[in-house]
Amino acid sequence: MAGRSGKGRNKGRTPNSNNVVRSEAEADTTGASVPSKDDTSQLSPSGDANGVCNGSSSPEIESTNAKAEATSDASTAPSGQAKQAEGGLHLYLIPVKLQSGEKLELQLNPGDSVMDIRQFLLDAPETCFFTCYDLILHTKDGSSHHLEDYHELSEIADITSGGCSLEMVATLYDDRSIRSHLRRSRELLSASPIHASLSTQLALQHDKMQKKAADGVKSEGLELEGLGFMEDIPGSLCNLMPSSSQVIKCVESIIFSSFNPPPNYRRIAGDLIYIDVVTLEGNKYCITGMTKSFYVNSSTGNILDPRPSKHPFEATTLVGLLQKLSPKFKKGFREILERKSSSHPFEIVQSLLPPNSWLGAYPVPHHERDAARAEDAVALSYGSELIGMQRDWNEELQSCREFPHVTLQERILRDRALYKVTCDFVEAATSGAIGVIRGCISPINPTDPECFHMYVHNNIFFSFAVDADIGHISKELASSVQLVFQQGAEHVENTNSCGSSECPSNEASDASGEAQVADGEQATYASANNDLKGTKAYQEADVPGLYNLAMAIIDYRGHRVVAQSIIPGILQGDKSDSLLYGSVDNGKKICWDEAFHSKVLEAAARLHLKPHMVLDGSGNAVKLAAPVECKGIVGSDDRHYLLDLMRVTPRDANYYGPGSRFCVLRSELVTSFCKAEAAERSKSTCGEVPVAPESANATDADTEVETKEKQCDAIHDFDTATSGKDPSFDEILLNPNVFTEFKLAGSQEEIAADEAEVRKAGLYLVDVVLPKFVQDLSSLEVSPMDGQTLTEALHAHGINVRYIGKVADMTKHLPHLWDLCATEIIVRSTKHILKDQVNHRSPQKSSGGRTRFNHVTLSRKSQAPHMHITSEGLWADIQEFARSKYGFSLPEDARSRVRKVSSIRNLCLKVGICIAARKYDFESAMPFEASDVLDLQPVIKHSVPVCSEARELLESGKARLAEGNLNEAYTLFTEAFSILQQVTGPMHKEVANCCRYIATVLYHAGDMGGAITQQHKELIINERCLGLDHPDTAHSHQT
Repeated sequence: MAGRSGKGRNKGRTPNSNNVVRSEAEADTTGASVPSKDDTSQLSPSGDANGVCNGSSSPEIESTNAKAEATSDASTAPSGQAKQAEGGLHLYLIPVKLQSGEKLELQLNPGDSVMDIRQFLLDAPETCFFTCYDLILHTKDGSSHHLEDYHELSEIADITSGGCSLEMVATLYDDRSIRSHLRRSRELLSASPIHASLSTQLALQHDKMQKKAADGVKSEGLELEGLGFMEDIPGSLCNLMPSSSQVIKCVESIIFSSFNPPPNYRRIAGDLIYIDVVTLEGNKYCITGMTKSFYVNSSTGNILDPRPSKHPFEATTLVGLLQKLSPKFKKGFREILERKSSSHPFEIVQSLLPPNSWLGAYPVPHHERDAARAEDAVALSYGSELIGMQRDWNEELQSCREFPHVTLQERILRDRALYKVTCDFVEAATSGAIGVIRGCISPINPTDPECFHMYVHNNIFFSFAVDADIGHISKELASSVQLVFQQGAEHVENTNSCGSSECPSNEASDASGEAQVADGEQATYASANNDLKGTKAYQEADVPGLYNLAMAIIDYRGHRVVAQSIIPGILQGDKSDSLLYGSVDNGKKICWDEAFHSKVLEAAARLHLKPHMVLDGSGNAVKLAAPVECKGIVGSDDRHYLLDLMRVTPRDANYYGPGSRFCVLRSELVTSFCKAEAAERSKSTCGEVPVAPESANATDADTEVETKEKQCDAIHDFDTATSGKDPSFDEILLNPNVFTEFKLAGSQEEIAADEAEVRKAGLYLVDVVLPKFVQDLSSLEVSPMDGQTLTEALHAHGINVRYIGKVADMTKHLPHLWDLCATEIIVRSTKHILKDQVNHRSPQKSSGGRTRFNHVTLSRKSQAPHMHITSEGLWADIQEFARSKYGFSLPEDARSRVRKVSSIRNLCLKVGICIAARKYDFESAMPFEASDVLDLQPVIKHSVPVCSEARELLESGKARLAEGNLNEAYTLFTEAFSILQQVTGPMHKEVANCCRYIATVLYHAGDMGGAITQQHKELIINERCLGLDHPDTAHSHQT
């Protein structure tokens, strides 16, 4: 990849273009060594406070008429001479001739793509407003090569031999490119501070205050650097929001003219677009955009006059023309570029999956007229027709999965493509789901009840997470729609389950229809979650020839929308008999195919699923290696797709009865249990780990009287077992269909053994994993600070959130942890109750309902009689839900003990509410007003893949760091950083983790400057990827 010099002006590209921004952390990844404290210069990569150095993977741009220091490195090497970055990356200086005649110099690597170069030129101040040009590569033998966007330089010419140069050649605009040029010009002029780091903004504010204070009386006492950030100010939500930065205005308005579209006689002459511009001086111009340039025409009234004006101005770019027309525009545009240049490189890069903000500016800023914004709102709305070609998400995703992945570079390219496509899918799915809820998109089955409506928009299938038995709907869907329903809405699940996981055999037992309906909504929400987790599990298994769909879950305004890519041919009715594996009728008929089974069998071995025999409705035995209700379908592209993966892990034997149909074990728990079992089996002379009594009940007397000494031994075995991988690890397999309504074939002994193994896994969770988790909490090895980090810690240990009540009971001796668990239980219970309150409301009623809900939840005083819900009734519902869902009894004083601000923050993040950042009086009867709810945001769950290469390097690096081996730890962390930068770009939480670990290594090596630089980058990434008040962001501020 292209490299940077250490000048700190990296305008790194966004992951949207598959470009990469590297910083100085990407140092010698092949032979890094940590020096002693007396010689730390070789450890810390040469970079400035902005954190950009030689190891970058964006092209280096050095203007020949820019600052002298920007070209000091280039002056020491002739054009084309190799220059090795600290990461062992060879970079070559290539001059670029611009359209304006100026020259730049890029540091390129043969592996750079043309899109990499284009994106960097798009971000560079000198070339950011050029959008329509060709790149020509001139070699030393005099030949010229036209560069296509998706080619790498190595495929075209050998730049390592020297004598190469690039030239930007203007090309003709067309309708698409000229509109893209106008959109890009608007983006540059908006100078939106959306990506700005809060820490940077606060630092700038602090600098301004210091400058003002310098004019006054100076304090005689000694002051330490940075004490201005340590002031003890009263806690207020408004302090979490930076003051709005001053907007740089260059022009009053740039809009499409009402003369559009050009008449045919003018289109023949080359006119493509007409633009109305009002400058800051108050002058109005009508600009004609032609295939070659922009110029001011003579139109002044309602009649088009395409002739050039009396004082003709013409330029190849719109920005260039406006600079000639308006001195104020020229000055303002220069200030915008200066602000952009002064920003940290990580503040320029867009975050593909930005977090929701639960706080909005207060007072609410004025909503001003913006004709350009109005045009975009109309053009980008969910009309009856889509503009342009839709993306085939399924084909893109599956094609990326078929990329070769033998070498490391191939795996990086494959992971980068998968990450990019999946992020784009999640963004499109979120936009489509909002359109579905707002009623902007028409259903494909409008005659069915609303809860069963399905939608297809932008080649994405949308359905609601509802239960097929709710309301006892029996109407048959059309055959083509039914196929779609089987594909994407199998969260709309038949509920013929016995509802009991503690059945002595696998015979189906009848549950009352009333119980099924009462349990329906919670079950379908859980089934959608389980389907997403199952899809991710099969994606990580990565079996060649076995495919899954792209999937996302969007919770918005009380609805849960499931978005999936579409199997080719499913909507057209092609291959209607293409179901080859699994069942669509709850096990009455089970399909089986040998080729499909062999692929599923390979995935099952990686997921610790046991091949087993199941009886269908006719009594025929079928061998499966997956849940019965999964569906294996062959699309019209002849790919094998596996869908509806709600139970890729076994049932949780500790939960039974109504509400437990989708209570399954987490995959982390299955992996941990298999490792512990493998370690136990390998100890031929040692006694058994006391984690699996034969009783089906987790609360058997034998378990209750287990001594603390034996439990400590079990925890110790848990630590040693999970630290490595035993050879017999892959031999531990669990049957996913035990304790279900499906009948298992085979001998009673085999069935009983499968049930005992699943019970053993459940008891392992209760008797070993939960005590170990509490022990980690007590020793501060795990330190959750809010509900989100508590949930992540539970999941990392393989513990389902439904066990949070047990964790709370086990942490009564730790008041801060008990408070954290109790608050999380209250907030989660409140979320489900709130969802029911606003499920079918309009946005206006939803906002008012949430406001009233906040009143009765957090106010200590009784409400006015006009309130439809009372505080006492709501808290009674919360207590009942907490008892039934989490097995936790809230104390009588829970209402007074709950922390108001942290609870409202937690609730807003979970539900997607944005409230005004002002001080609230929770002692009053009405602490909230309807105007306090500023926005209702979607809460998204997705299956964006992780980079396994970088994750393994991080784990290895942490182990070396714990051993005190700084050299190897530094090498591993920088390698992980390099890979993540290429796969995800810099805006990813794992990149922040790399920065933190590298900062730790540099700190222990004595390089304080390098450690602070890395920590600053971690802070910026956490602010933008996790949120301003996330615990990891707070920790970044502290360190």
